[in-house]
Amino acid sequence: MSTAPGPGRGAGRFAPSPSGDLHIGNLRTAVLAWLFARATGRTFGLRMEDLDRVRDGAADRQLADLRALGVDWDGEVIWQSHRRDEYRAVVDRLVDAGATFECFCTRREILEAPSAPHAPPGAYPGTCRELSDAEREERRATRPAAIRLRSHVASFTVHDARHGEVTGDVDDFVLMRGDGTPAYNLAVVVDDAAAGIDQVVRGDDLLSSAPRQAYLATLLGHRPPEYVHVPMVLNADGVRLAKRDGAVTLADLADHGVDERAALTWIAESLGLAGSDRSPTLETMLHRFEPAALPRDPWVFIPPRQRDPA
Repeated sequence: MSTAPGPGRGAGRFAPSPSGDLHIGNLRTAVLAWLFARATGRTFGLRMEDLDRVRDGAADRQLADLRALGVDWDGEVIWQSHRRDEYRAVVDRLVDAGATFECFCTRREILEAPSAPHAPPGAYPGTCRELSDAEREERRATRPAAIRLRSHVASFTVHDARHGEVTGDVDDFVLMRGDGTPAYNLAVVVDDAAAGIDQVVRGDDLLSSAPRQAYLATLLGHRPPEYVHVPMVLNADGVRLAKRDGAVTLADLADHGVDERAALTWIAESLGLAGSDRSPTLETMLHRFEPAALPRDPWVFIPPRQRDPA
């Protein structure tokens, strides 16, 4: 088991959105992020991405569930809602540098607009990129403007520890929404740089966002983190696991007689880290952890009510 980066340490993190309870797929990703960080001698941080959808009590339950599995973190929990001034300052800096433009398009207008040749589906078509001062003034009277990055590349390449070199599209993506809410791609880059995060472990459904984020990090003078996008957890139909799939949160599993130790054992088994233990701890999993040996396919999770009693 590697213990690099050694003296320089570095940091990993887990960053859930408190929109509801974590399901076992989210918790598996948290466990993997913790394992990758601890196995490489990094510190491990916890960030609540609470700029958008927030459900009362969800953050406290998420933190309790993580602790129940043995996931600990260094320092205080970071709350994005407390960092709005930092995001605004970065956007103002980019605006002053001429690296942004105001956009008045709705999502529907973007989807219905003719795309540039070879542009990927859903890419921003550049509608507001070259508006005149008079045109911008006219549009401001009818709707608030979002702030978009004026990208100077069409694509950017990142290295992922499991996927290798990944090149993705980079369009003029939103930095600040029309209602003043910082966009995900901005906030995550600013937060990771501020916290010294140099390792990002998360679900591979977010792989396509890595090139945009790495490009923005580079533009802001930061070194992009080391990415590790891990396989998703799916339901029996091969669809991304969700809370509607039944007993998938720790609270729901407990109602079916599955405590947190049993849930962690299932996670360990899915990662090939259970060994002969009936209930391995997170520390035991850490001693067995070998990144190269991790499964490369998604884990299909079967809720207790669908399992064969035998």
